[in-house]
Amino acid sequence: VQLQASGGGLVQSGGSLRLSCTASSRPSDYVIGWFRRAPGNEREFVATISRAGRRKDYGVSMKGRFTISRDNAKNTVYLQMNSLEPDDTAVYYCAARSSVTGATYSNQYEYNIWGQGTQVTVSS
Repeated sequence: VQLQASGGGLVQSGGSLRLSCTASSRPSDYVIGWFRRAPGNEREFVATISRAGRRKDYGVSMKGRFTISRDNAKNTVYLQMNSLEPDDTAVYYCAARSSVTGATYSNQYEYNIWGQGTQVTVSS
């Protein structure tokens, strides 16, 4: 499977963006995760969703602001980001790994398929 991340852009502090991660085929076979990397920082876990969408996990600073969801019929996973802050500025990546269970994974090294990233910039 190949992944295409989109939806990034420039937004003011307090604003919202919705990112999309579109898979080339059969996304229901894969756990999807979102990660981000700000300049000078390590890649950071943002959110993950299980194959059927029943389980979701979030990074600590994202809880209550970000929502991950998926529409397997559209081969797409979404990341709705609200109440954005300048510290959310980063390149956002989606990643996938196959799974036969309802598990989710917050460790980037569990994923073996990565999209190209989309830039999110939040101005103060």
